[in-house]
Amino acid sequence: MALDPISQPIKLSRTLPVGLLRGTVIFPGNTVPIASGRPRSKAALDVAWATNRLIVFVTQKNERIEDPSERDLYQVGTVCLIKRILKVDGEYQIHVEGLVRVFIKEFTQAEPYFEAEIEEIPELFEKNEETEALSRTVKDQIRRFMELGGGPLLDPASLSNWPFISQNDDPNMLVNSICQMIDFKTIDKQQILEMISAVDRLRRVSELLAKEIRINEISQKISSHTQERVSRMTKEAILREQMRSIEEELGESGENQEVREFELKIRKANMPKEVKVKASKELSRLSKMSSYNPEAGYIRNYLEWLTDLPWKMNKKLNLDMGKAEQILDEDHYGLKKVKERVLEYLAVYKLAGKLNGPILCFVGPPGTGKTSIGKSIARALGRKFVKVSLGGIRDEAEVRGHRRTYVGAMPGRIIQSIKQAGSPNPVFMLDEIDKIGADYRGDPSAALLEALDPEQNHAFSDHYLEVPYDLSNVMFITTANMLDTIPPALRDRLEVIPYPGYTHEEKFHIAKKFLIPKILESHGLKMAHIDFEDPAIYQIIEGYTREAGVRGLERELSAIVRKIARKIAEGEKQKNIKVTADEVKKFLGPVKFMPQLAEIEDMVGASTGLAVMESIGGDVLFIEVTLMPGKGQIQITGHLGDVMKESAHAAMSYVRTNWAILGLPERFFHKFDIHVHVPEGAVPKDGPSAGIALTTAIVSAFTGIPVRKDVAMTGEVTLRGRVLEIGGLKEKVLAAHRAGVKHVIAPEFNRKDLEDIPQYVLGDLEFHFVKHMDEVLKVALVHPPQPGKIRRIPLTPMPALA
Repeated sequence: MALDPISQPIKLSRTLPVGLLRGTVIFPGNTVPIASGRPRSKAALDVAWATNRLIVFVTQKNERIEDPSERDLYQVGTVCLIKRILKVDGEYQIHVEGLVRVFIKEFTQAEPYFEAEIEEIPELFEKNEETEALSRTVKDQIRRFMELGGGPLLDPASLSNWPFISQNDDPNMLVNSICQMIDFKTIDKQQILEMISAVDRLRRVSELLAKEIRINEISQKISSHTQERVSRMTKEAILREQMRSIEEELGESGENQEVREFELKIRKANMPKEVKVKASKELSRLSKMSSYNPEAGYIRNYLEWLTDLPWKMNKKLNLDMGKAEQILDEDHYGLKKVKERVLEYLAVYKLAGKLNGPILCFVGPPGTGKTSIGKSIARALGRKFVKVSLGGIRDEAEVRGHRRTYVGAMPGRIIQSIKQAGSPNPVFMLDEIDKIGADYRGDPSAALLEALDPEQNHAFSDHYLEVPYDLSNVMFITTANMLDTIPPALRDRLEVIPYPGYTHEEKFHIAKKFLIPKILESHGLKMAHIDFEDPAIYQIIEGYTREAGVRGLERELSAIVRKIARKIAEGEKQKNIKVTADEVKKFLGPVKFMPQLAEIEDMVGASTGLAVMESIGGDVLFIEVTLMPGKGQIQITGHLGDVMKESAHAAMSYVRTNWAILGLPERFFHKFDIHVHVPEGAVPKDGPSAGIALTTAIVSAFTGIPVRKDVAMTGEVTLRGRVLEIGGLKEKVLAAHRAGVKHVIAPEFNRKDLEDIPQYVLGDLEFHFVKHMDEVLKVALVHPPQPGKIRRIPLTPMPALA
């Protein structure tokens, strides 16, 4: 329905119904269309229409609230005259004209519609130069804003108001018209509606217009650049097509030139027949494709891989065994057994002309020369050396490559490295093979089975190449720190060559012969500048490193050389600077590692075991056992692994089973709690080889018989007391020798390992090889237990350890 305009002046009532607005603000002097569908707003409109057609429109603070309360409404709104109401499908379509701004003093009613007591805000302004200047600025800004197109904020229906705006001298009406015409943010509009000062209102509108003008200018600039780029690309495409037509007429097509280049590469690549057929087929597809076809780039990349790969060996095998041995000796000190096995491997290769045997796998602690010996083998063979680190790889595609259907697909690391080497028969080292992972993307170790199997790798299948590649001429070498994590199927294809940790003597010679010259050269010094005395090197090895390899030793030597290099660079022109054992502390500070020494007296419940740590090699373990009144519970501490904890339980079961032989009361165990501790709790320890040391300490604690201070032992024990073979005897014996031990107890089955131990160590130690725990106790204890003698179990406190 519609009504004629009111002819009489409008008088504001003290209270008026309130309509609710969301996302917009109405300013005086503007006619605005509104759609209203909420019950309270429609009720307010009905009441206003039935009386004087006046209603106060107030904006919500949060437009997402469907049924707002008084706190959700702003305190300033606009009294509007309802000019027209159309009711369509339960919704009111209305046209209202803003009359005056009002302040809502309080809401007098909330149901069924809002009603409020209001106070008019007068539209006052002072005519002065500042007001005039701001009005002109705003008019210029709105003119510039419209020249730029106005953007999405400009209401096209309001453009008809522009003549009125440009000629309006009332600053308040100017502000009201602009704010209604341009869709500023609701909060900015409400802020301007609430301002009293005309100057403040003009200044705020000017700021908002300046911001929108900058945004529109940047947007127009971006649009212009985009249009220029599109125009340039279109022009280039047209010119390129014209050039192509001209070249075809002249018989000089660039695409034909590319096809001819690939044909020449395919002929020169010496590919196998089936690979050549595949390459020719792909080249035929490329020649029929438009240069704009995205697949052309994929085929081009594929052909480049096929033609760049080395398919045929260019030179025959030329292996001098004497030279190979010389190179291995030049590059590495010690490692006698490792060198012998490598030379045997090379000898078979020289006679057979191919590698049919298993793949070599160097296993040992970090820093023992596993990777560097691979480089020496490549130098001895005159081949390229390639190394791929497998640590942390979890995706099978890293080994076999991605299929060409994927964007950005590439061959796997094996094929990539072959291409990088430029040779089909490099020495290929797969480093850290024990650290391969597996997840939902596949198992990379399974993908390696084909590459490392001599029966299959003559036709290795890479997902990207889609043709077999011959890896039978590649000499694969793998390295690992431990064998436990290598899958059995992969381990079955490897010939394991263990790398023992270096002795102090070997580290000394490595430092003198290899490390010091290398470090001096890398620091720009010569041998004439620094002279490391032998005691100083031993001091660094024993007091500042604790490792199986020599990386830590190299770091400490480098630290000393850097300090001396600084002195030389600062003007102290010295030569032949001697580094003595006393000066090592000045350069490196206090000693970092105290030597593990044997006990200074025979003790009850304390034995000396021997172990091999992954990172530091051989070491001694001091095992302590103490008793306390209790109910037969056993407590095990010292950061022990599951296997070592099981060894402690097995040792306890052996003692309980043989109570009579050991001279203990029948039910001795039920009256005491036992605590087994291995010091250095921050260092993880595991393995079964401490079994006899744990058993000896427990027997000593229950019988009160001291353990000999000069005896160290290693060996696994069974519930029946049998002593089983262990590994790493060389490292353990060297640790015992460093600790000052005189007697070593080891399993009888390890007697064969004595040949690996240096003679100077064998001369200082007495070995006792045993098969049963009875033999261990006879040697380890001050005197053996007396069978059948029932005695009272001692509860004396343990003396302090040295």
